[in-house]
Parts: sequence; C-alpha cells; structure tokens
Amino acid sequence: MIHTDVIIIGAGAAGLMCAWQAAARGLNVHLLERAKRPGRKILMSGGGRCNFTNLEVEPKHFLCNNPHFVKSALSQYSNWDFIGKVIEYGIPYHERDLGKLFCDDSAKDILDLLLNECEQAAVNLIKGCEITEVEWRDGGSYMLSTNKGDFQSAQLVIATGGMSIPSMGGGDLGYQIAEQFGLNIIPTRAGLVPFTFSDYAGQIFESLSGIALDVTLSNGRASFSEAVLFTHRGLSGPASLQLSNYWHSGESIAMDLLPSLEAEPFLLAEKSKQGRAKLRNVLRELLPKALVKLLEQQWWPKEAELAMAEFSNQRLQEIASQLNHWVLKPSGTEGYRTAEVTLGGVDCQQISSKTMESQSQQGLYFIGEVLDVTGHLGGFNFQWAWSSAFACAKALKGQNQ
Repeated sequence: MIHTDVIIIGAGAAGLMCAWQAAARGLNVHLLERAKRPGRKILMSGGGRCNFTNLEVEPKHFLCNNPHFVKSALSQYSNWDFIGKVIEYGIPYHERDLGKLFCDDSAKDILDLLLNECEQAAVNLIKGCEITEVEWRDGGSYMLSTNKGDFQSAQLVIATGGMSIPSMGGGDLGYQIAEQFGLNIIPTRAGLVPFTFSDYAGQIFESLSGIALDVTLSNGRASFSEAVLFTHRGLSGPASLQLSNYWHSGESIAMDLLPSLEAEPFLLAEKSKQGRAKLRNVLRELLPKALVKLLEQQWWPKEAELAMAEFSNQRLQEIASQLNHWVLKPSGTEGYRTAEVTLGGVDCQQISSKTMESQSQQGLYFIGEVLDVTGHLGGFNFQWAWSSAFACAKALKGQNQ
C-alpha cells in the first residue's frame, strides 16, 4: 500500500498541471495514467501545434449549466499566467485569428514544459496504470486498487477528461467515480465536432471536399463568423465546430455564404451594371467556382443560361435570400470519434467553484473536461484545464499543512 498526500487520476493537461502545482507546494503527489505515454491529446491538439490559450479569456467563452462557475478559477490562474510560463521556457509561439495562441514548432513543447515541471517538483508519475476499484474508507481516505499496486490518500483528484476521441484515451471513468459518490452527471454529448449530412447538401459538400470558405453559421442560440471546411461527410472548420456546441439533434442551421455582403441589393445592382452577364459569372467573383456551379444546379437550373437582365427582381431576391440564409439540416455529427471535447459532465452545482472539491464528498476533486464546462474553440478548453487544476492544487493539503 502506497500512502500519499494526493492521488490524481489522469495525466492529461489538467492532471499534469495539478500534479505540478501541488507537488511544487510540497505535497507528495501520485499521478496515475492509464496510457503508456501522458498527454497524448496535447500532442495532437491544434494540428500538432497546441492552441494552448487565447489572448481574450472571459466567462462568456464557456458553456456550463452554472454560468458563473468558471469565474473563480479563471481569476486565480489567468491566460497571462500560462503565457508567462511559456515565455519563461522560451517556447516560440504566434497569434492566429481571434486571439488564438499556438506553438511555432510543436505541441511537444507544451507537454515537455508540464513534464519538466512535474519532474522538478518530484511528482510520482505512474504510467500504464489501470484502476480496478476506488473505495472510500470511514477513516477519511480513498483506497485505489490498480495493476500497479494499491494507493491510499485523503485526497483524490479526478482529471480523466471526457468521452471525446476514445482512441486517445477518452472514456467514462470520471463519470463512474462521480456517480459512485452520489454526484449528478449532466448528460454528455460530442462537442466541437463536424456536422454530417445525408441530403442534397451533403452531396454538394462532398463534391467540394477540401475547400474552405469564410461564412456565418448560426441557429437560434448562437452565431459564428469563421471558416467552414467542406468534407466528404459534411461541414467541418471552426464555424461548424463552434456551432456544434449549441446544436441539438433534428434542428436546422443557417449558413450565410456572403457574411460581409447583403446579397439582395448587390444582385439588383449587378443586374443594372452587368445585364448581359450570367448570374454564375457574377457570383464567381465572390465564391469558389465549384460551389457556384453546384448552387446553380440546385437553385436556378432552368435559368442557368439567362442573362442577369432576364431575371425578375423577385427571382434575384429569392436567390439572394438563399445566399445570405441557406437553411441546412444536419443528419448528425461525427460523434465522439472526432469530437475535440465532451459537452456535459459532472454537475458544477455540486462542486466548489473556488477549490473544485465536491460539496458532498470530502476530499474528492474534479478538474478539466470531466466537469460540465466546455470552452469555445480557440484555446479556451486548455485554459480551463490550467485554471481549474491550479485552483484545485491550491486547495490541496499536505500532512503537515
């Protein structure tokens, strides 16, 4: 039996951060990781460059059934705190659109930072560790049975992540432990995930596979003006991933193909200026030729060879309305297989926003993605990992503290 100040399950972003911060405060920390290598999702994130935070981080960038929950942790450890650590390590990074910060070289730089800090603080990292049982003993401690031996501690931190990308270790262990100790789970579903289509729109998108376009994608709950990427299965890209967090099965969404332009006055003006031009030639100045060709086949096939002057104003208004508000109905999403995050999770109403400790179960903490907190695309989920882990580590106690 190994006795320790704190046991942390999961050596992803949140688990590594919490282990480093707790051990740096003098606690004896055992970090248990099921995989043979820690931080695998860090390595694949951001196309291998790790979008590690954002220049603008506010509560509005997070989804949670308790909308005020994230405020305390974000104030305890901000994006600037982590940026400072990146600079301290001399990791080159750059800003992309909307304040997203990425490593210049590799996501491995961020993982190496975390692993180095854990090593310096003497974290006991145990890899290939399969947990078979978690037990609470009346004496006030948790006992974990694993293939690497038994561990006992008065403090247990769950940093197991969610269901997303099971090939990278995603699973429901954290939810099982939460339910074991009486905590409620907000129903989970895939988040930041591409849409799939099975109708004519899906055929169009498949034909355009690989083409990206700046659009506004929206539904009744949210709107995002970023790029979409047409794929053989449907729609991916930032705008699609963002809106997936606000979409429910069976609902329609709307795509504005010309987000910076009101199509109706534009087409009517072009009718006057370029009366002999074909509509497709006018639109090719604004949209990819392949997309215009497919839209023509779907929206105005019988009028394809008409000159602009031969279109009635009403017909141009109808086409303009479709260009600015193309109503689409996804058949679904690609699911957890490709989802970047898991929506839902451990109910934050039962968790202290200052310490991440369960309000009903002594010494039990939850951090990172396992909680019902989901950030927008753009580095916000990593920032939640850093902030929630820091808040938790700060609250943990050693035997002499």
